[in-house]
Amino acid sequence: MNVQNPTPFPGAQSAQVSFHRTELSVILSLYGRMVAAGEWRDYGISCLKDAAIFSVFRRTAEHPLYRIEKRPKLRNRQGQYCVVGMDGQILRRGHDLRTVLRVLERKLIRPVE
Repeated sequence: MNVQNPTPFPGAQSAQVSFHRTELSVILSLYGRMVAAGEWRDYGISCLKDAAIFSVFRRTAEHPLYRIEKRPKLRNRQGQYCVVGMDGQILRRGHDLRTVLRVLERKLIRPVE
């Protein structure tokens, strides 16, 4: 008699990519500063099979302004983190999340009049 461990859904793979707690704290720190500056208003998190995506919105019903993506398969190539703009253009890619997010922190720096 063979004993098998039960699976919740036969044929479904439960492995999906998600952000780690330390990664989320870095992202949410930037998000909080941008909300305080009045630039961003809402966000959404998607955990997919091959990527985890943090989408930033100016308003809830719009397309995302930016997407912060984590793709572990690209870890040994260009880097697993990237910031994608509204038009789909990759703004920055790299191995360290803090350095990748610097492209968005520049939006906080404004000249004083």
